[in-house]
Amino acid sequence: MNDDNRAWLRLARTENLGPSGVRRLVEQFGNPIAAVKAIETRAIGLKKPLQLADARKIDQEFRATQKIGGQIIGFDDPAYPPLLALIDDAPPVITVLGNIELLQRSMVAMVGARNASANGRRLTSLIANDLGTAGWVVASGLARGIDTAAHETTLKTGTIAVIAGGIDAIYPVENTALYHQIAAQGCIIAEGPLGQPPAANLFPRRNRIVAGLSYGVVVVEAALRSGSLVTASRALDQGREVFAAPGSPLDPRCRGSNRLLKDGATLVEGADDILCTLAPMIEDPGWRPPPRRIASPIITDLFTAPPAPVDANDNTPETVLRQALSMEPALVDDIVRLCALSPEHVMATLMEWELTGDIIRHPGNRVSLAG
Repeated sequence: MNDDNRAWLRLARTENLGPSGVRRLVEQFGNPIAAVKAIETRAIGLKKPLQLADARKIDQEFRATQKIGGQIIGFDDPAYPPLLALIDDAPPVITVLGNIELLQRSMVAMVGARNASANGRRLTSLIANDLGTAGWVVASGLARGIDTAAHETTLKTGTIAVIAGGIDAIYPVENTALYHQIAAQGCIIAEGPLGQPPAANLFPRRNRIVAGLSYGVVVVEAALRSGSLVTASRALDQGREVFAAPGSPLDPRCRGSNRLLKDGATLVEGADDILCTLAPMIEDPGWRPPPRRIASPIITDLFTAPPAPVDANDNTPETVLRQALSMEPALVDDIVRLCALSPEHVMATLMEWELTGDIIRHPGNRVSLAG
């Protein structure tokens, strides 16, 4: 680790000093090494002196990160993602595992519901595949549902997973295999120190990085007060484009994304809707995000709506199967693959729900919720 990256890391791990504060100190004193010295000599004139992170712990973190094949990249390192560097609260350092060359390529973020429907996952895969084929890297947050579909589809063309906590904090645990696939074929990014477990307050911070890496954010199936809408809001703050796929107004998973469309997000039915908007940006070498666009009251209201009750521990086959269904007809074969249940169990349950009027069967071996 070079001296600059070491200084950036020490500043980033200093208590009571956030990303914006680190940036201000470095700008004031000219470089991160000088900023560290200014804190050590108390030359910054604070009533309550900052307590720098212990230099020995910084060295330990570097060695431990290197041992698992990771790298620590400071803000002014040439490997630092160029679009991320443009946001006001860019992380002073990021820890990276995997192919760091992906950090320099053009990115689009794809986010959405954790309890995604089969149709939502299928649409995500179709769009992600076309984006990857067109040369774009797809960034997401390694969550269940839409994030997982986006990552799985773009493993070969380029995918980046931003995680909350340390680079070794795999969440959710069920995505452990996907985490290792991305580490081998794509790239994983974390802001927190090695060993830091994921916590609720870290996910919004993670979401700002997902948006900051990208020219635009695509939202597929987002409920009210969802993390996906936090990402969309941060994208607006950062002057990035926001795209949303329309969904049934009867499906709670689509209420947030449909509200984004009402508020002016670009409607997405396929990758072409995204590429046509973003192509002029990457063709202009001097492109910079426009002045930040503050979220309107419509988006703000999304975060004050009462959350829908969710039992995170309810993973019974019937619950998993019901979550895969939506008001839009979906292929039964897609539902079987998504739920990882036996075809016999799926067919028997669907027949039972058809008899009780809970689902509607459509031509072409498709089914939907009855509403």
